[in-house]
Amino acid sequence: MEISNITRRRITEYLSGGKRFDCRDLLEQRPITIETGISKNADGSARVRIGNTEVSAGVKMNVAEPYADSAEAGVFMVTTELSHLASEKYELGPPGIESIEMARLVDRGLRESGFIEFEKLCIKKGEKVWSLFLDIYPMNDDGNVLDAACLASIAALQDTRLPEYDKENDKVNFGHWTDQKLPLTEHMPLTMTFHKIGKAIILDPTSEEEEASEARLTIAISPRDKKPYINAMQKGNRKELTQAETFDILDSAGKVWQKLYPEILEKIEGARKKRGK
Repeated sequence: MEISNITRRRITEYLSGGKRFDCRDLLEQRPITIETGISKNADGSARVRIGNTEVSAGVKMNVAEPYADSAEAGVFMVTTELSHLASEKYELGPPGIESIEMARLVDRGLRESGFIEFEKLCIKKGEKVWSLFLDIYPMNDDGNVLDAACLASIAALQDTRLPEYDKENDKVNFGHWTDQKLPLTEHMPLTMTFHKIGKAIILDPTSEEEEASEARLTIAISPRDKKPYINAMQKGNRKELTQAETFDILDSAGKVWQKLYPEILEKIEGARKKRGK
C-alpha cells in the first residue's frame, strides 16, 4: 500500500541526517539467510530471507529443441509470480509490469555474467538440449524483493541436479536425479539495488523506504579476476539520477560487493553442507 505524505516526509528527513527507522547505516544490509532444497519436486530450489522479505525459487529441467540461432545452447526462461500473498500492492490476475521487469532483470544478470554454461546443456546439436525453467515466488515483500529474488535464483541454480534422461526413448525420468550438477562458472552475479530518497542514497530498503524512493539503480556484478565486473544495470522510478550520484552509486556498489560476495558464498556453501550435498 502507498505510504502517506507524512511518512514520506519523515523518511526523507531521517535519511537527510544519515538515519533510518531501523537504525541501519544507509548502505547496510539486513540479515540474510539462505536455505536450499526446500522443494522435493524441483530439480533445484532455495528460499532467501532479507530481513522480513522472503522469496522462494525453483528450477525445473526438461529436454527441448534449441533455438534456431543457438543450436548448441540450452534454453533458459525466468518467470516471476507477484501474488497478493506477498503484498497487498500486488493485484490479482495475469503478470503485471513489475513481475515482467523482475523476471527480465534476474534473467539479464544471469545471462550477461556467463554464470550458466549453456553450451554444456547441449545433448545433440540442433536437435536436443536441456531447457531450464526458473520460477520465482516472493512470499513476503518487506522491501528489496528484487535483490532477494536474484539471490534465491542463484542459490536454486547451485542446488540443481540434472534429472535422468533416457536418450533411447527420449524421455526424462522426472523425480529421479543424477549426480551431475548444473554446469556453472565462477562468475556468480549479485544484484544490488540502490534507491534515492531526497538527497540520500540507500541500499536494501524496507517496504516504506521503497515506497518513498524517487529513483533506483539496479546493478548486477560478478567477479572477474577477483574484481567486481558490472554485467547489467537498469534505472527505475520516476526521477533522474545525476552523473555524480550515478558514479557514487557505482563506487559504493564495488565496495559493498567486496564485503557481500564472500558472505553469500559462505551462506550458500553452509546451506549445501547442511543438506549433506
